[in-house]
Amino acid sequence: MGDLVATCASPLSRNHTLGVHVGSGLGLEAAIAATGGTAEGVKSCSSVLDLATSAGVDMPITRAVVAVLHHGLPVDVMAEALLSR
Repeated sequence: MGDLVATCASPLSRNHTLGVHVGSGLGLEAAIAATGGTAEGVKSCSSVLDLATSAGVDMPITRAVVAVLHHGLPVDVMAEALLSR
């Protein structure tokens, strides 16, 4: 549980830092460079979504993360879509 909280909220977390950069308008490559390290979520989110889909599990947040990071969905559009579910 502590790792989950740190990943989501700590400015020391590379995943969190990358998310802040993407949320502030940087593209994925620029956000990766600005983060200065590997953010595991960038590579793993697609695999997690594939596994969830094959198991019939709906994971809207993971799907939204993949759409933003790998398909260029703007963050504001993603947030509106998630909040209107």
